[in-house]
Amino acid sequence: MNTTLAPELLPQTGLAAITALDAAAAPSLSVIPRTAGEAMDTSASAYGELRRTSAALALHDPGELRRRMAEDGYLYIPGFFNRADVLRVRDDMLSRLAAAGALDAAFPSGPGDAKASATAVHVPRSAILSGESPLPSLVFSDQLLALYSRLLATAENPQPAIRHYDHIWLRLVRPGKGTLPHCDLPYMGRGTHNVFTAWIPYRDTSLKLGGLMILEKSHMQSHRIRAYLESDVDTYCVNRGPYKHKHGLLSSNPATLREHFGGRWLTTEFRAGDLLTFGMSLIHASLDNQTDEYRLSTDTRYQLAAEPIDERWVGPATEEYAEKNRIGKVC
Repeated sequence: MNTTLAPELLPQTGLAAITALDAAAAPSLSVIPRTAGEAMDTSASAYGELRRTSAALALHDPGELRRRMAEDGYLYIPGFFNRADVLRVRDDMLSRLAAAGALDAAFPSGPGDAKASATAVHVPRSAILSGESPLPSLVFSDQLLALYSRLLATAENPQPAIRHYDHIWLRLVRPGKGTLPHCDLPYMGRGTHNVFTAWIPYRDTSLKLGGLMILEKSHMQSHRIRAYLESDVDTYCVNRGPYKHKHGLLSSNPATLREHFGGRWLTTEFRAGDLLTFGMSLIHASLDNQTDEYRLSTDTRYQLAAEPIDERWVGPATEEYAEKNRIGKVC
């Protein structure tokens, strides 16, 4: 749904520029995207482009933002961040990956190149986030917190205070298969469920490099996966043997999942500076990385400061799938 803003609210680019950016472009595929190791069905009934929301609209029309989030389950805002700021984070990430031996030292590299080493190297989060990393100042910026304040505002509280999870989920995605379909709630449902994910790419991310994809209108079908959404990846049954890791995935087959739920898989070719944000019950996954380079992105989370928070993700020593996160129960 496009919107018309009052002329006094428009930046110098004008209404025409906002309307042009706001319209979803027809898919023009440079490569056949793949997910879970299989070529995707790119027919009009199975595949589509994410609807674009202009950065100007995100700044000036919070009511429309909330309507779109309710209708689509996500907001894709191209150019939300200053591109130069994002590329500075990218360059810092790459220098740290190189220092860790994760990049191919034999490959002649230029600005932004990220060819993965042929030998798999595990890069700990601390190698990317320690010291003077510019990453936290971007993902926890006033600009981003203000966006979520506008999204979560009400008539009674038009400028609510926003709190972010302290944990930053780093996605240093090597060549190979992408992430399988899931929702975020099973990973972070111990506080309020009114939480938003921000997915931020730090490189221009083609269909071949493999960005995020979302299942159209899937946030409206939460009743069909209620048991899944009520699960917690860090809980286990103490009376059923030792702890076993739970992956939290909804399906291993994105194609059959789409056929079951209906709708289309929606994605795009992302650019550094873009933002994709969505709620806890939206089904999403990622495309396979068909290149020989790293895809660099992060996930971070935001909620109302007045609501309870999932304590797993608060503080200086957060850790995914850590023993301290586990809760045993009698089943």
